[in-house]
Amino acid sequence: MKRIKDRIAAATVAGLLAGFALPQTAGAEALKFVSWQKDERGIGDWWGTVIKEWEAKHPGDTIEWTKVERNAYADTMTTLFAGGTPPDIVHLASFEFQTFANNGWLEDLGPWIEKAGLDLNGWSGQNTCQFQGTTVCVMMLYYGVIFGYNEDMLKQAGVAVPKNYEEFLAAARATTKDLNGDGILDQFGTGHETRGGSGQYLAEMASYLFDTGARFTDAEGNVTIDTPEMVEGLKRWKTVVTENLTPRDLSAGEVRKLFADGKIALKIDGPWIYQIMQDGTAKDKLKLASVPFDPPLGGSSNVLAMPSEIPDEKKQLVWDFIAIATSHKFQGSFATMAASTPPDPNADLTEAKAKLPHFELMLESQRAAAKNRIDRIPVGLEVQFNEFSKMVQEEAQRMIIEDLDPAVVAKTMQEKAEALN
Repeated sequence: MKRIKDRIAAATVAGLLAGFALPQTAGAEALKFVSWQKDERGIGDWWGTVIKEWEAKHPGDTIEWTKVERNAYADTMTTLFAGGTPPDIVHLASFEFQTFANNGWLEDLGPWIEKAGLDLNGWSGQNTCQFQGTTVCVMMLYYGVIFGYNEDMLKQAGVAVPKNYEEFLAAARATTKDLNGDGILDQFGTGHETRGGSGQYLAEMASYLFDTGARFTDAEGNVTIDTPEMVEGLKRWKTVVTENLTPRDLSAGEVRKLFADGKIALKIDGPWIYQIMQDGTAKDKLKLASVPFDPPLGGSSNVLAMPSEIPDEKKQLVWDFIAIATSHKFQGSFATMAASTPPDPNADLTEAKAKLPHFELMLESQRAAAKNRIDRIPVGLEVQFNEFSKMVQEEAQRMIIEDLDPAVVAKTMQEKAEALN
């Protein structure tokens, strides 16, 4: 039912976008830009500065910026492209652009990058934007997770800040407690979203899997799930969930709030967790440290692209927008305003480091993840990622509910992934 509602909402929004245009002077251009990040604190403000810079460089031209909610985003964009009315500036999650590229809807950016002399050497996560030998997008965020902990909880439990999985598990067990003796746990060692979508569920599991050396596929796209490393990783995930070291059936927002308010001792999350910590009632007890998993989870987040079926003059204007967003100047301001690590290895991070005491931790995590090419999106299964992540979620949940042997689950996942590949 929810999926049907999302599609209806997507069609409604798409209809409004397709028919809506601001009045403009003769000869002026208005580029359409659709994003789910418009109202997000920090990152939305940064996009606003990119738009302002572009409009200053193109007097009379404007950018019509429209927000579409994340849960209806992919359906909305699909409706717009399929109907021949795509936004001019294409903003997509890094796990969904492959379908658009597979339909031939995205421009080959290789010639644009070469002509502009844009140096993407060392650009974190950019390898994800390669699709069938073509560069179809530019990565706008590749982050490494950061590790938050409640200092008071660890001290009361008599455990140190964990530096590896074994210490993490011991600390999680020591801080999971029924504080009032009513038989109900009201303090948890760690916290994971287990109610959300399959992509997020896979990301929640991934730290435990990758720390063992497990990978879903190899560099050539061959499925590599049925391995001892994956079995161990699945065993770790099963342990954390079945021992109730994490609360169950909560959304990501609910879990983050529990951590920020002092109900969860250990939290591994993206860079956005820092601001959430500052808004919580336990903020004075919360600290950050190096991630106790090796390598840390990294994630390609979102990309910029352009439609292949728009006039050449509009393509140049879209490229001008991408050029501004990827410039050293704006990559530096991204770090400061979005409180996150920019993909540009040459961005000036002086201001971000001065403003954010934990910025070096984020850089350390991002660079380690990027060096190991860590991502929740497996090579070779990019187009099938939604089906793949749903399968992984279903089999992992079955493992927990039916108390299945992780070795059996790994074998089942291998067979089902090969059928998708």
